[in-house]
Amino acid sequence: MAVVIGGGISGLTACYKLITESRTRDLSLRVRLFEASERLGGVIDTVKRDGLVMERGPDAFISTKPWAKDLCQEIGIADRLVGTTTQYRRSFVIHNNNLHATPQGFYMMAPGMIIPLVRSPIFSVKGKLRMAMDLFLPPKNSDEDESLESFVVRRLGREAFERFAQPMIGGIYAADPSKLSLRSTMPQFPEMEHQYGSIIRALMARRKNSDQQNASGPRYSLFLSFQSGMQTLVEELSRQIPEGTICINTKANRVDLQPKKNRWIVNFNQNQHIEADLVCIALPASRAAAIIKSASPIISGLLGSISYSSSITVNLAFRQEQINHPLDGMGFVVPAIERKSILACSFSSVKFDNRAPEDIILLRAFVDLAQERNMIDRSEQQIIELVLRDLNTLLGVKGNPIDVLISKYDNAIAQYYLGHLDRVRQIESEIAQLPGLAFAGNAFHGVGIPACINSAEKAVTKLLEDFDL
Repeated sequence: MAVVIGGGISGLTACYKLITESRTRDLSLRVRLFEASERLGGVIDTVKRDGLVMERGPDAFISTKPWAKDLCQEIGIADRLVGTTTQYRRSFVIHNNNLHATPQGFYMMAPGMIIPLVRSPIFSVKGKLRMAMDLFLPPKNSDEDESLESFVVRRLGREAFERFAQPMIGGIYAADPSKLSLRSTMPQFPEMEHQYGSIIRALMARRKNSDQQNASGPRYSLFLSFQSGMQTLVEELSRQIPEGTICINTKANRVDLQPKKNRWIVNFNQNQHIEADLVCIALPASRAAAIIKSASPIISGLLGSISYSSSITVNLAFRQEQINHPLDGMGFVVPAIERKSILACSFSSVKFDNRAPEDIILLRAFVDLAQERNMIDRSEQQIIELVLRDLNTLLGVKGNPIDVLISKYDNAIAQYYLGHLDRVRQIESEIAQLPGLAFAGNAFHGVGIPACINSAEKAVTKLLEDFDL
């Protein structure tokens, strides 16, 4: 018996892979998945109504990390994948309440082209000169990890961090860059510094890719979604898992080890339990810590030290005449120094086709929870008013939306603070000593959908190797 705890994308992938791999290896292995809530998919959730396709969670995944795309190919839904539209592959950064296009050649936090940087109104002359100093500064000699903020300020200056790197990082991790580990979140940048001695020089050397040459901001050609929204992946995975395998509304409270039998006991409510040879825990770190505490206090303590941030997304639909801005891009990010209630906004109906009727504009705003500690507890009406105030200032939005969908996820995004890689290595070392136990999810080696799928596949590999022993 193999038990998967958690029905998000990590748990669903682990369940599916345990079934298919055990068949391939001709192993007699029954698999069960237990999900505490009434639905599968975790933060992946697509809502469709009145011609709108609204994403509560992620609206796409990146194709350069192959695991999600490969899984789509394996389960037969690769033909339903869609890329971003080609008309406006650029993004904006807010500066003094105005939208300015991200300078051509910028990648995440640094410029890869000099002339677009010089022409950009986002940075002052002093800020541009300080960024150019990256070409002459010596690389860091030590391999010691540092925060994202420390790295950007050291290489490119404070203005580059505040005006560009911070909002870009905030749009991904919704976190404090002064605490985020550079090597855990963006290891490509210390590698660039080590190889080229300069981030700008490294990006200029890598600019041979035509998509990077012509686009500003994120490399939009690399993002993939589905014609009917991200829920497609959850639905198809669920469909290919045999009936009777998945139990929703069933919360696992504790996992214990029977040393003599070398088996695991998964305990549920009302003193119910199930014995298992293999257990994959695919939950947020804090919940996984509580479940595994009696079996391994060390792993529990390490998992419990991984921080999480919350998120609020607001889908808003407007008639075209309600918005003054031409929306000639994919969206914008907002530096914290602009003091807004939102940290980013996607132009969903511009970014992907068939997200809204032809005369309707669909936007998706991301609320900045760092500006107010109790923002997650505000009422939906209060959140809508704050978002509309910013959208009126930045996009010239007039009147109320014709539809709105607010999604709150408390403690949903793992934060890879300084020391995260060492912490994960300790966790993996402890797990290696416990046959039949594995973990999957966004707490370890990446927060995106591809990374979660990869974590599930690695967990299954470990479990089946243990099962063969």
